[in-house]
Amino acid sequence: MKQRIPGLSRRYRSALRRHVARPGTAGLVSAHGLGDDLVAAGLPLLELARLHEKTLLDDILPGLPARRHASAVRQAGLFFAASIIPSAAPAGIDAPVAETLEGFIAALSQRSVQLATSNQELKREISHRKIAEAALKKSERHYSRLLKQSDRLQEQLRRLSRQILCAQEDERKRISRELHDVIAQSLTTINVRLANLKKEATLDIHGLDRNITRTQQLVEQSVDVIHRFARELRPAVLDDLGLIPALHAFLKSFTDRTGVRTRLNAFAGIEALDANRRTVLYRVAQEALTNVERHAHASEVEVTLRREAGKISMSIADNGCSFKVDHAVRAAVSKRLGLLGMRERLDMVGGSLAIESTPGTGTTVRALIPFPVRARARPRTHSVATAA
Repeated sequence: MKQRIPGLSRRYRSALRRHVARPGTAGLVSAHGLGDDLVAAGLPLLELARLHEKTLLDDILPGLPARRHASAVRQAGLFFAASIIPSAAPAGIDAPVAETLEGFIAALSQRSVQLATSNQELKREISHRKIAEAALKKSERHYSRLLKQSDRLQEQLRRLSRQILCAQEDERKRISRELHDVIAQSLTTINVRLANLKKEATLDIHGLDRNITRTQQLVEQSVDVIHRFARELRPAVLDDLGLIPALHAFLKSFTDRTGVRTRLNAFAGIEALDANRRTVLYRVAQEALTNVERHAHASEVEVTLRREAGKISMSIADNGCSFKVDHAVRAAVSKRLGLLGMRERLDMVGGSLAIESTPGTGTTVRALIPFPVRARARPRTHSVATAA
């Protein structure tokens, strides 16, 4: 008999939906006997009540506006009462009792629906709270990561500030030592020689010219040192004449000081860059050649400036000793500001730095910076070489 239950259940759901949609005696008449049939097929009366409630909550109420829910629940209760009255009183029941029973069942059904609706609302509220808690936890983790990143950045800034202060102090120390060891001694020597010249002017006329010549040489050396300091701090030729003459002058000075042969290849359109970009390229070349002097033990260096794919490329290639680039970069971050300074300067103008070092062929430092469209480059190229 139980195999009849699915078919009878579908009939019950269909009849209930029709009655709620069009209330009337016909619907209640169709309900009579359905309960008897379902109970006779083996469906307990409690399960019939659950079938009724599920049909009402899942199939009927969701499709109705809220103002019709009370009426729909009342009609559904009458339908349920009509379906079970025959099974509850097979010998028959008088009209007042049947009416009272129908009202009781309708009220009970409405209360059940209200409880089920409240339960659904509670479930939705719990679900919303769980979603809100999950979002809050996710937000807390996100802000925790941001806080850790902020702490790391602050520590990096503090470390960089300490490195900058140390580098500035080292530079002051170097300039102070140079001034004391070279300029001060030269001026002291000049003063002594001038005092001697004052005495010899009346005693030894023949040695006067020789002493004057030596004093002039000391003055020239002092002037050269002062000029070198001025060029290192800020070369006037960079502002007055441009990047190519400034690089040429620096390379000549570098060759005179170190004995390393240098060569400069550059296209004239480089001078169309603004002063800030020209300064960045000059400082990168200056720092790269300082590293060559200190570490590379090279005999030749070539500096090349060219335009490629909307950018300016500057390469400084030497034939000296190679090194491990990754290790040098890590050392620069933790100890020295040479490579770090070059990267920072290029970052300011939207550029980038790449370093290649191969055993047997030397090292190439390559800087790239954007070349503005308004800066039209002339095809003419400068090529200058210096010899030791």
